[in-house]
Amino acid sequence: MNYGKSGTEQKIKSISSKNKKYFSKLCFSFIKVIFILCLFTGLVAASTGFGCFNGIIDAAPEINMETIVPSGYATTVYDSAGNLTDTLVKAGANREEATYEELPENLINAFIAIEDSRFWSHSGIDLRSITRAAVGVITGNYKGGGSTITQQLIKNNVLKGGNEKSFGAKMERKIQEQYLALQLTKSMDRKLIITNYLNTINLGNNSLGVKVASRRYFNKEVSDLTLSECAVLAGITQNPSKFNPISGREENEKKRKIILQYMVDQELISKEEQEEALADNVYDRIQNVNLISKETSTPYSYFTDELINQVMDTLVNQLGYTNTQASNLLYSGGLQIYTTQDPAIQAIVDEEVNNPENYTVAKYSMEYRLSVTHGDGTTEHYSEKDIEKFHKNTLGDNQYDGLYASQEAVQSDVEQYKAWLLKEDDEIIGERLTKILQPQTSFVIMDQATGEVKAISGGRGEKTDSLTLNRACDTLRQPGSTFKVLTAFAPALDAKGSTLGTVYYDAPYTVGTKSFNNWYSNKGYMGYSSIRDGIIYSMNIVAVRCLMETVSPQLGIEYAKSFGITSLVPEDITASAALGGLTDGVSNLELTAAFAAIANGGIYTKPVFFTKILDHNGKVLVNNEPETKRVLKDSTAFLLTDAMAESMQSNRKLTRPGVSVSSTSTRAALSNMSAAGKSGTTSKNNDIWFVGYTPYYTAGIWGGCDSNQKLIDTAAGVNNGGTSFHKDIWRKIMTRVHEGKSDPGFSVPDSIESATICRKSGNLAVSGVCSADPRGDATYTEYFAKGTAPTEVCNNHIRASVCAESGKLPTPFCPDRTTGIFMAIPSGETAETDDSVFALPGTCTIHSGSGTIINPNPSDNDPSSIFGPGYVPETTAAPATQNHTVQGTTENEETAPTKKRYNSWFPYLPTE
Repeated sequence: MNYGKSGTEQKIKSISSKNKKYFSKLCFSFIKVIFILCLFTGLVAASTGFGCFNGIIDAAPEINMETIVPSGYATTVYDSAGNLTDTLVKAGANREEATYEELPENLINAFIAIEDSRFWSHSGIDLRSITRAAVGVITGNYKGGGSTITQQLIKNNVLKGGNEKSFGAKMERKIQEQYLALQLTKSMDRKLIITNYLNTINLGNNSLGVKVASRRYFNKEVSDLTLSECAVLAGITQNPSKFNPISGREENEKKRKIILQYMVDQELISKEEQEEALADNVYDRIQNVNLISKETSTPYSYFTDELINQVMDTLVNQLGYTNTQASNLLYSGGLQIYTTQDPAIQAIVDEEVNNPENYTVAKYSMEYRLSVTHGDGTTEHYSEKDIEKFHKNTLGDNQYDGLYASQEAVQSDVEQYKAWLLKEDDEIIGERLTKILQPQTSFVIMDQATGEVKAISGGRGEKTDSLTLNRACDTLRQPGSTFKVLTAFAPALDAKGSTLGTVYYDAPYTVGTKSFNNWYSNKGYMGYSSIRDGIIYSMNIVAVRCLMETVSPQLGIEYAKSFGITSLVPEDITASAALGGLTDGVSNLELTAAFAAIANGGIYTKPVFFTKILDHNGKVLVNNEPETKRVLKDSTAFLLTDAMAESMQSNRKLTRPGVSVSSTSTRAALSNMSAAGKSGTTSKNNDIWFVGYTPYYTAGIWGGCDSNQKLIDTAAGVNNGGTSFHKDIWRKIMTRVHEGKSDPGFSVPDSIESATICRKSGNLAVSGVCSADPRGDATYTEYFAKGTAPTEVCNNHIRASVCAESGKLPTPFCPDRTTGIFMAIPSGETAETDDSVFALPGTCTIHSGSGTIINPNPSDNDPSSIFGPGYVPETTAAPATQNHTVQGTTENEETAPTKKRYNSWFPYLPTE
């Protein structure tokens, strides 16, 4: 180093050189620019970050009591006695709300110990937990997350987070989560926060919230949980799959020990309590409860199946929800639905419908699905229809009807079919076989005064799934003769001035190309028969003639619609509508409700399955007021009731020489209560019905086979249950339902009067004529709607003088005469009936004009002096039969009972 004078001068000169000076200035300027740029960038970044942060905060949703409460609560269903009958739930919605007071202290502490130890003191976020989590990530020694219980609650219920697809989205959610946690802690009591959190969390096996999980795993209420059980539940929430106490028992047990140790460390429990909890063999109890749960879990009842349809309809049509919204509300809205189901009545219905002693035979049908991938790679699907083709086309079994004597026979036939169908390289990719008990039954019982459905059964046998075939509500079947009341007799009495005494001539009858017969056609025809007779003895021809000659098919169908039958179509406007010959048929529910309108004095009430629906907060969402309308005069309803009540009396028989025809309803008669009703059987014995009522309840029963097999075919030797078991079941159910109830009978309304009439004309009886019918007294007292009692006298009975020797109308030459009572037969009627036997005879041929005139008195040539009072010339005795042309449909008749012989043959004289 040169420190001399020359060195110093040289250095000064060097420093002051221009190049050095310019370079220094340039470096300084560059550094200054860099500094300014960095400062600017920092300010911009800070401003941008601050703006973004504010934007994220501003975009955070508002939180309040409604948004913080968990969604997805199960809907509960209660019967009329307040019993919980069903829980409607879908995945992600099996939750019930617990209050803070229901939560055990140990349960709260267990979750706080493992999830958020400073829950009661931090401000909503825990900086120590966040720091611990960050250090754990960096060092690989992870000891838990940084989210507090408050943050987790917001994440789950407000932000619906956890499934973000990008880091930015996750960071945005985290910022909002922490911000909202600070806000929520300031505005909400921590007890409410922890309660909502414990009602929110997923605890595995579709158990949301601690209340449902407590029942699911321990079969007890949450308030009854032990310390050990509390620790089990607290151990699930971090990973419900991994720490599931059933499938992940070992992992859950490890977590339980950690939780109990944390509780000791945090002085939430004592060491002794820890040891006692660890000694508890809690997992064996969980496993046992799991097994019990599997064994006792049942699908929805038939009542609940239909309830779901009714509630969905109400939510959509009355409250304006879409189908999707209504479904979400029903299955995850935490509704409380209070139904009309009577548990005592439902139990009786279920017992009798499923009692094998109430059926004469037990057979089985099948539902079968088979999917096969063949060796060539094609896939085909097969069903029970293919098995039917196999029997008829391959085996040549034309008698195959799809019914089997046992479940084993069903299985054997399926195996036989598969052995025939499958080749060596075929692969079964799906198969399902369901064996169904036959014959089947459906039953509906309702309170006619309120429209409340008290019980239903959609079929006999085990119900294996929810929302399956409900034969009481979903299935349409031909109603048979029950429809006579709705389409023929009710409108005739109500709108056409007819009375129960109005008569129609029972003889062969044809409409267009369709000929109608009675169900007892092998026993002959009765001649003049009243509407009362038509109801009591289910007379097909009386019903059809009433519809065609008085009512009209159009009006008959309109009345059926007013009774609540919604399955009718324009093609049903035919003569066969009088006998229940319909295109689609009717449901048991609607047919029962129709008869309930008659029982209720003519006021129809749409069937009611629930009384009210409360929302999750306990507020009334729907107050189900019944929909009512008058469809009949109260006088009409009473007249129908009185006739149907008489049809159930055991002494009601139409008798002829050597044969008798009984009422079709006597088998359903009750011994402890007044009852009225109507039976129905289709012509091929596919469907059998009885619908009836008491002063308290209306009930309808249907019986038949699901695939329309005949219930009985004597000629073919087929017996699939017979055609009377349904009446026995109806009688047994209604007898039990009415045990202990007083019998008020059916009251007579003020709109009813009575009069004595002739049952062969429906008009006022002629003294000494109608009562002198050779078959017995044809007069009786009948009920009428006021103002409709007849004012004209009988014109069907004739009192006439006849030759004592020939029994025919006398000539002036007949030596001896006597008086006889005869019947005026409608013009054109040629068939022999009970009345045609007593038709006015021809003129005597024994005493001709070659003899002596016995009585030359000219007045004897006057018909009234010859035949006496009451004579009506044959040509004007009754209107001629009219021809009508309508489209014919399937004829429906009652199944004839076994013939019985009675001493008395007069149709109207009761016999024992």
